[in-house]
Amino acid sequence: MKRAFFLITLAALALVSVAAQQPAAELTFTFTRQSGRASNQYAVWIEDSNGQYIRTLYATRWTAAGGWSRRPTSIPIWVNRSGLAGKTREQVNAIAGATPGTGRVTYTWDGTNSRGEAVPPGDYVLFLEGTLRWENQVLHRAPIRIGHGAATAQVSVQFTGDSMAERSMIRDVTVRVLR
Repeated sequence: MKRAFFLITLAALALVSVAAQQPAAELTFTFTRQSGRASNQYAVWIEDSNGQYIRTLYATRWTAAGGWSRRPTSIPIWVNRSGLAGKTREQVNAIAGATPGTGRVTYTWDGTNSRGEAVPPGDYVLFLEGTLRWENQVLHRAPIRIGHGAATAQVSVQFTGDSMAERSMIRDVTVRVLR
């Protein structure tokens, strides 16, 4: 009896470990690099359904490494919600990267928080914020439910600023829940 219990427990732990290694969600979009200054900045992050920051998947290095303090209009929502001002250089380096070239871009969330701990199944929101140029911003928002099977999320978009010129910097945004 003890051996059967041990084997069942071991199998359950193995299944949990495999599930934790599988991606939870995936964000894909077309990025068109803009010419000139004060553009091409974006961040991708996760919050829970109560608006609590969970984890940043990616942020452009210029903003994450201090550009936000020189240009407060550079992805300001993410800067605020991520608590960027209080992060160490190592924490910033773990999330920041060079601005990609023009093309399709994909970011995958493994279902963990910023400490690497698995989050419980439930409702989350995946965000993609971009600074199109100076005060012109875009915010994509996709509510997702983790732990209830694969699905395609509805992505809403909100533009701020009066310029229409750079609105194609981030387009064709899709979010898929993978587990």
